[in-house]
Amino acid sequence: MSRAMQCQGCLPWGSWTPLCRSLPGSRGTRSVYLCAASGPGELGSVLVGLGCVRYQGGSQERSVQPSSSHHGLSQLRNVGSSDAIKKHQKSLSAWFSHQPNEERQFGPSFSLDAVHVDPVIRESSLEEILKPSPDLTIQNQLQQPCSQVISLQNLFDVDACGRQVKNVVLYGTVGTGKSTLIKKMVVDWCHGLLPRFELVIPFSCEDLSHSHAPTSLRRLITKKYQHLRDVVPMLGTSNLKVLFILNGLERLNLDFRLASTELCCDPNEPVPPSAIVVNLLRKYLLPEASIIVTTRPSAVRRIPGKYVGRYAEICGFSDTNLQKLYFQMRLSQPGCSGENLVGSTSGEQENLVEMLSRNLERHNQIAAACFLPSYCWLVCTTLHFLYFTRTVPPSQTLTGIYTSFLRLNFSGEVLDSTDPTNISMMKYVAKTVGKLAYEGVMSRKTCFSEDDLQQCFEVEMKTESELNLLEVFRSDVFRFFLTPCVQPGKEHTFVFTIPAMQEYLAALYVVLGEKKTLAQRMGKELSEVIGKVSEDVAVVLSIISKVLPLRFLPVLLNLLKIFPRYFSRLSGKDRDTIAHTMAEELFKEEDYYNDDVLDQINSSILGVEGPMRHPDEAPDDEVFELFPIFMGGILSRRNRAILEQLGCSIKNLAAFEIAKAMKKTVIRNSRKGLPPSELMDYLFFLHEFQNERFTAEAIRSLRTVNLSSVRMTPLKCSVLASVMGTTCHEVEELNLTSCNLDTSSLRILFPVLLRCKALHLQLNSLGPDACKEIRDLLLHDKCVVSNLRLANNPVGEQGAQYLAEALAGNHSLTHLSLLHTALGDRGTEVIAQHLAENQHLQELNLGYNSLTDTAALQVVEVAKKHATLDKVHLYFNDISEDGKRALHSLRMDRDGVRALVFLTAGTDVSDYWSNILNVVQKNLPFWDRERVRQHLALILQDLESSRRQTANPWRKAKFLRVESEVKKMLGKLQHGTL
Repeated sequence: MSRAMQCQGCLPWGSWTPLCRSLPGSRGTRSVYLCAASGPGELGSVLVGLGCVRYQGGSQERSVQPSSSHHGLSQLRNVGSSDAIKKHQKSLSAWFSHQPNEERQFGPSFSLDAVHVDPVIRESSLEEILKPSPDLTIQNQLQQPCSQVISLQNLFDVDACGRQVKNVVLYGTVGTGKSTLIKKMVVDWCHGLLPRFELVIPFSCEDLSHSHAPTSLRRLITKKYQHLRDVVPMLGTSNLKVLFILNGLERLNLDFRLASTELCCDPNEPVPPSAIVVNLLRKYLLPEASIIVTTRPSAVRRIPGKYVGRYAEICGFSDTNLQKLYFQMRLSQPGCSGENLVGSTSGEQENLVEMLSRNLERHNQIAAACFLPSYCWLVCTTLHFLYFTRTVPPSQTLTGIYTSFLRLNFSGEVLDSTDPTNISMMKYVAKTVGKLAYEGVMSRKTCFSEDDLQQCFEVEMKTESELNLLEVFRSDVFRFFLTPCVQPGKEHTFVFTIPAMQEYLAALYVVLGEKKTLAQRMGKELSEVIGKVSEDVAVVLSIISKVLPLRFLPVLLNLLKIFPRYFSRLSGKDRDTIAHTMAEELFKEEDYYNDDVLDQINSSILGVEGPMRHPDEAPDDEVFELFPIFMGGILSRRNRAILEQLGCSIKNLAAFEIAKAMKKTVIRNSRKGLPPSELMDYLFFLHEFQNERFTAEAIRSLRTVNLSSVRMTPLKCSVLASVMGTTCHEVEELNLTSCNLDTSSLRILFPVLLRCKALHLQLNSLGPDACKEIRDLLLHDKCVVSNLRLANNPVGEQGAQYLAEALAGNHSLTHLSLLHTALGDRGTEVIAQHLAENQHLQELNLGYNSLTDTAALQVVEVAKKHATLDKVHLYFNDISEDGKRALHSLRMDRDGVRALVFLTAGTDVSDYWSNILNVVQKNLPFWDRERVRQHLALILQDLESSRRQTANPWRKAKFLRVESEVKKMLGKLQHGTL
């Protein structure tokens, strides 16, 4: 197998391609550990049910691991230190099993010691690290056999020459899972699953780098782990098998030269912490101890090769089987959905895993991204956000997920600890990769050539320090964000590992103010210099003016202050530019009829079901609708706080000024009529922005909300409820037609629905359970719904019972449409019985409900006595000729109600004929076409009969016009074109 890492100093400056062509690919032996345990009990007792299933090359082997943590402590019994070790294990287990907040969403049963997938670890060598990688594409890499795979438990086995390995360097780029692997290693030792060592002592090199005061090794250990006070004196004087873990060696500046770091073999001698680490690795201090060091590739050479017994590279999940297993464990955990596990939720989790697995098999780009376990985490977290968010307001934002993802992987690390600028890794990424991302968004480009990379990374390199930083970035970070494209014909171009990451970094680049012209940059630097100098000069001149009363001095003082003030005004214009960019990208008309951004993200992860695109087919235009949404999300207080930890500071004043400028641009543009998908994007933008005052002002201008045909998932419902909840104004109309709503959706949207005058819920498969929610809605004392449309929903008889109860007690409803809701005679009779108790309804649509004469006439009899009901729709029902004649005889002036049954009214055309035909035409895709054809044929016969009965030529012309419309509809229906 070709090498997966390389020292960037050996790369020619003109070539970027080998960086990502060396991604690890493995089809050989793999190891996956699924440790099923409810958690350790009292330390030192027997762990019941703690077993290990080993997944190896498609087969399973079952091996029983040591079940007692007493194993390996036999040599300590003589020194009476087993109790101290047990306390140490308990302390370490509690500390290393702790999960960050971002992990708790996967359910209470998810923990590091319960489920874990080991990444592939490959044995390497210093020579292999230093030599250039072969010119291989990702496709070739995927097919490369991996013959040097080594498990975590075997890292300290004898080497090829039979020598016992004491020092191991475990390296990998950002995101390969170094820290997680070390955490798992420590937890395994605490549970008795690493019997090779009797004592494990982990150190964080970041922690050690902040301490410069001399201290002894023993003092350092007891300072970090006070439980080991009784054990530390035995170090170096017994055969205690000790393992030191040094995590993140790149944080320490080590110097192995004797002139800089003297030899020290005494654990009690105070020396700087870096000297302790150097002497441990030299094997001059505690030579019998084993040491494992984790580091990024750029820092591997800081340890001379003669002090390293084995180099091992973490290759991540280089097999899609490992990726699938990871996704299955993450997304199938009990409690992952945040609710009590029921059949539907469990089925949804299984469906997610299945769709994701199929996409991994057919879409190499996401499989290439998921080489890095970190991106597997991002995929799972995004899916969890999309499918299992049901709280109002949602507990997370998409921008927050991406910001937290970067914090988990970079956590404020500096790019190069040896560089005097101490620039944070994330700040460097924002300045360089962010620039590439932004230029790609502006030119609607996702694939980048080597020339594009050179323009963004190398063109402004002027100093030795900048070149060194670039070298470290190429070695450690580049592949975290960019990977070779796997699309045929584009193998020599690069794409962002996850498409949305390009838009996030582009947004970060803009919001941080990195998008400046040369004049703006020079002006800022000059302003800072003049500002500092003017303060000193002003003090001197003020003193001179008191001694020498020169009139020109005050003028000179004011001149010195002019430039900084002028530049501050230019900075204010930068805020306007950011707000203008945000508004321009958010309301691009060419993106108006795309899917909403949440569906786009879902499709990018799970794929699109259906035939795959032919390689020769022209691709769709690239869409970057997440870019302005991420810009708004980054400005939220929580995300700014996290970015501050990463070295990317966005001041409160800057965020305030941008928000102020947005009121003139974003809110003004939002008042234009937006298509449903674009309106959903705008609502999601307001949610991501997390500015309640701004959102309230924006929402007050929305009197009509049309989201028809938007797939309203629980997340979108939560976003809509949260955003609309910032105000309490009444909504004139809320259109949720064909939005895949269900009972839980109505429950989430309940506070919003109360405030809507016109509520469109057609075509949503709302059954009896949903009707129960609607009943509660209509009976609420704050309900203002006056027009409710429930057409084409399976309401049924039971649903009719709930709606009848709602009609009896409601005081706001004036128009109710129950067209094609499977009421039948019994459902209609229930509604008729309760209709008399209602005093406000004016129009009732019961068309296409299989009503017979009895039910239709019963409704009409009730309507005659009703105070306000004057119109009942009864067309497309099973009414006999006698029933038709009885309904024909109704007169508005005499009976107080009009029944809309036909297109005719005696020997004249009904005033409502066009309304009836429009209803038929709109609903044909959802109705039984054969039944509609029969009804239209009967209507045509009735029209012809009525035309023959009238002698009025004007009426005959009207009949002929209506007949023509019906015949056209029948013809299209028969040919399948309607």
